[in-house]
Order: sequence, then structure tokens, then C-alpha cells
Amino acid sequence: MKILLVAATYQEIEAFIKHHTTNFNADEWLKIDTHEVKILITGVGMVATAFALGTEFAKNNYDLALNVGVAGSFYRNIKIGQLVEVREDILSELGAEDDEEFISLDQLEMGEVEFRASEKHHIKEDLRKVTAITVNKVHGNEESIEEVRERINPTIETMEGAAFFYACEEANVAALQVRAISNYVEKRNKGNWNMPLAVKNLNNWLTEGLKNLK
Repeated sequence: MKILLVAATYQEIEAFIKHHTTNFNADEWLKIDTHEVKILITGVGMVATAFALGTEFAKNNYDLALNVGVAGSFYRNIKIGQLVEVREDILSELGAEDDEEFISLDQLEMGEVEFRASEKHHIKEDLRKVTAITVNKVHGNEESIEEVRERINPTIETMEGAAFFYACEEANVAALQVRAISNYVEKRNKGNWNMPLAVKNLNNWLTEGLKNLK
């Protein structure tokens, strides 16, 4: 397959890149098992992700796009460093406020906010399947965390996932998303984060995970 490997930052997949090439070139195709793989570093956030993917899909055709990176978990029964597969991703902030009530874009009948992973391709490993929200502002306030729990009850949050699924859907490219948990969603406390562990586990998985994509 021709696969587009998508990450927001170089640092999230640096070890994987260095394992496969000594001089990273954004236009380079890597031969990994039976797959041809191209790497796209989009930049952080929905806007950067959508633009980068739109530009890339206008230039090249792909059988599958795989979005990887770190994420925050709303649930403590998911361990820091654990990998999860996102099957549904929601634009949780897109809509309108009516006093204290939030009205999502789909409730306003102005568009979709929920996007799903492809059923055509599968990740061989038995990763926990989760629902994610995609945000412009990561949660760090107890009241806003409780509000989104009650309204959506997501498992994890990222800043790119739903935009990735949307862009792939519009371009008719199959899409999968895998995240490594770097922190819990709570009042901001970087002392509780373990970014190195999440990045290490993600890169270790990528080495075999890409080969096993079907």
C-alpha cells in the first residue's frame, strides 16, 4: 500500500524517522515491508493539519493515511504510555453557546462534527478502541473538564484528530489514528506528564505496526 504517515510534530516520530532514513526529506518515500510510506509533519492544531493534508492530497494518491501522536486521557484506567486506537473523533468546540448551553454544529444543522476511522483497513494489534475529541484549547480547568465529560464523555483529547479524519474523508482516503497517552486530562500539571514514555512507546509500535497494517 501507499501510506501517508501523519504527525503534528517531528519530535513525536523522530526515533522512527531516524531508524529508516539518515537524512529526512519530506518528499522521500520509505520502503517499509510491502508498503511505500511518505511522512507528513503538519504542525500543531486543526488548521495546520487540514491545510497540510489538503495540499498533500492534491499532489499524491494514497491507499491509507495513518495519524499518530500523543494525547491526554480523561480516564485513569488507561496507563500513561499506553497506545490506543481512535475509532471516532469529535469536534467538541464547534458550535454556539446559548447562555450556559452548548449547541453543536450538527444540532444547528450546519455540518458534521463526528468523524470515524476507516473500516476498510485494520490495525493488527489489539489496541484499546476509544472516542476522542479534538480541541483548540486543551482542557486544564476542572469545570470545563466536567462539562465535556457530561456532554460527550470522551476517552482522550488531541488537537488534530478530527481534522485529520475530515480531510481524509473529503479526499476519499482511508484513515486510521493511533495515539500514545502522555498525560491525564486534569488541572494543568506538567509534573504528571510523561512525554518521553509516550513518544518511546509510539515509535516502538510504529516499527512493527506499519508493517502489519492490512
